Amino acid sequence: MTDTHVVSDYGWTSSQPDLALHYLSPKVIGALRQLDVRRVLDLGAGNGALCAELSRYGYEVVGAENDEKGVALARAAHPGVPFYRCGIQDDPQDFLEIERPFDAVVSTEVVEHLFSPHLLPQFARRVLRTDGYLIVTTPYHGYAKNLALSVLDRWDEHHSPLWHGGHIKFWSRKTLTLLLSSNGFVVQKFAGVGRVPYFWKSMVIVAKKA
Repeated sequence: MTDTHVVSDYGWTSSQPDLALHYLSPKVIGALRQLDVRRVLDLGAGNGALCAELSRYGYEVVGAENDEKGVALARAAHPGVPFYRCGIQDDPQDFLEIERPFDAVVSTEVVEHLFSPHLLPQFARRVLRTDGYLIVTTPYHGYAKNLALSVLDRWDEHHSPLWHGGHIKFWSRKTLTLLLSSNGFVVQKFAGVGRVPYFWKSMVIVAKKA
């Protein structure tokens, strides 16, 4: 499906893990361990760094990424992991013609970049098995953090409006829960990660396919 509102170049130049992965991957891996799953799709896999980490932990992982440069970097750096150029705007049925359903879908720091965020849980739901799970991470926003950003006059820096392909949606626990529950998931767990409580860098939500 063609979508003129999809950013096709997020500026990937390296296969090295970004800073966020260092505090996100332990939480994501911990959640996957508790769910006792094996087959995982990384939806919005970027340069493949998280897929590589999941593979090292023994998961049968597949990466899907809309950015052509990201896919090229991921394939070159991690030849043992299958990567597809595929985005949330594409038809999940086409993906299922080449891959069987997944136990879990993870999507880290993706939903804040999307013009049409509802397509992410819709795509995930279609490629999950009946009792599958979706794990989403995104920068955290809540009263205390928002107030601190205002007091310190950091909103211009925080929003980064000049970053092509940057953050265009700013999620709270409430709004992200509503997004998932409105698109066929039941939220089961929430956790903040990075910094001190209520000033978290990001949040992690685990939801089960309804």
